Amino acid sequence: MLWQGRRESGNVSDRRGIGGGGIAVGGGILGVIALLVNYFLGGSGGETQLPLPNQNQPISTEERAAQDSQARFVKVVLAETEDVWNQLMQKAGRTYTEPTLVLFSGSTESACGNASSATGPFYCPGDQQVYIDLSFYDELQNRFGAPGDFAMAYVIAHEIGHHLQKLMGITDKVDRLRHQLSEGEFNKYSVRLELQADFLAGVWAHYEQGKGILEKDDIEEALNAANAIGDDRLQKQAQGYVVPESFTHGSSAQRMYWFKKGYQTGDINQGNTFDAEDLGG
Repeated sequence: MLWQGRRESGNVSDRRGIGGGGIAVGGGILGVIALLVNYFLGGSGGETQLPLPNQNQPISTEERAAQDSQARFVKVVLAETEDVWNQLMQKAGRTYTEPTLVLFSGSTESACGNASSATGPFYCPGDQQVYIDLSFYDELQNRFGAPGDFAMAYVIAHEIGHHLQKLMGITDKVDRLRHQLSEGEFNKYSVRLELQADFLAGVWAHYEQGKGILEKDDIEEALNAANAIGDDRLQKQAQGYVVPESFTHGSSAQRMYWFKKGYQTGDINQGNTFDAEDLGG
């Protein structure tokens, strides 16, 4: 992605070096699967607290300097999402309220509970903020084999997709079902919510392509990241077998399908995952 020299968003709260404790993760997953699935593109609400060792460790001057380039990249990506969604929402007769992106190291507080680096990036509908510990990107590249700056951009765009769902009232409708359905039934809605966020990330990528700032391998980097964080792949890595009934984000094939559909169409009206009979795999 040709991001250097582009506008950086001012809607960023840099809390690196300021920590809290604990971990916020979504419900509906057990044991290590809970940590793995929520580690990547964490859910959009309903977090519960899991006790973990205190991860509040101040960031060193050297570490902060090493992260500064990533921080600038994140700010540019956020600015790009602002430009695209302000324009598209205006065309749809809606107002786009820009979210704040919180950079933190170790752990921090959110309206959804204490956030830890173990949760990975997530959107909190309670305060309409996106939370990212930049150390996540090292894990994405080195541990899960999804390198590239546009893999990072996809992660951010997915969380912004959750913000759009909040603004459109979709998040609240799904969340109301949490106490009305069994865990297994609610998981089906959670998957569709997450796949729609992938679709919206793809729509954003469509318009970024139109600006001529994407490079040859960028879309492949995003698809590779979507593949790396599918529930089936994470479960297979964690426990050696797959339990589709416990999926909360969708399979690798589904995540790639909906991102690609958003990218190819650029049409927000084609992203109704809740009525789709075929989720793509």
